[in-house]
Amino acid sequence: MSEQHGRVALVTGASRGIGRAVAIRLGALGYRVAVNYQSSEAAAKETAEVIRGAGGTAFTAQADISDQDEAKGLLEAVAKELGPVEVLVCNAGITRDNLLIRMKPTEWNDVIRTNLSSVYYCTQAAIRGMIKTRFGRIVAMSSVAGLAGNPGQANYAAAKAGILGLVKSIAREVASRGITANAVAPGYVDTDMTSSLPVDVKEGIIRQIPIGRYGMPEDVAHAVAYLVSDEAAYVTGQVIAVDGGMTMQ
Repeated sequence: MSEQHGRVALVTGASRGIGRAVAIRLGALGYRVAVNYQSSEAAAKETAEVIRGAGGTAFTAQADISDQDEAKGLLEAVAKELGPVEVLVCNAGITRDNLLIRMKPTEWNDVIRTNLSSVYYCTQAAIRGMIKTRFGRIVAMSSVAGLAGNPGQANYAAAKAGILGLVKSIAREVASRGITANAVAPGYVDTDMTSSLPVDVKEGIIRQIPIGRYGMPEDVAHAVAYLVSDEAAYVTGQVIAVDGGMTMQ
């Protein structure tokens, strides 16, 4: 049995897409998984059932983590049900796309609060316990948009770029306490967010990807699973782009 077996992992925004794949992967590896959702209760319960069906332990927890009090309450609820969070995967995110010249303050603020501030809220709530036990794994979901920008997504790209600076700062603050903090930057992944794109847009995107296809949520989940493992104990403050080579330099 590995040392990571039985550790408590919280995955935010885990009812669908990448978050769901991460939660299921960690459950299969023996983590006790808290499946966070904001509104998709049925989908979150389905994710938890998949984990339990494979012999794992899962708990669903509703919270709007763009609210600091709810984020703190989420960490407390998970600790009460499963134990203190040892592995935190900040995946929750939304889009409110618009050209900058037309972007409304609500579209900007909603995305920054949900995609960036939530990482700060959840990490701050989790990190005190990690420092006490001298162990922790923090992974935040960025995006290739945060690496290269994207027209019509100034709010989203700003939030995802902000995650990179936040994760690196966290990593420097707590590296001596046995805690790592890293980011994963997915490219175009086959999820609900991308399935509605027109065919010609999808074909244009694929032409920009050296591997020649969209990623799958599981591709991202494998990267997260590595970063939270004991094998990645010497990896911190890093950004892994899971994008088929799209943003290689």
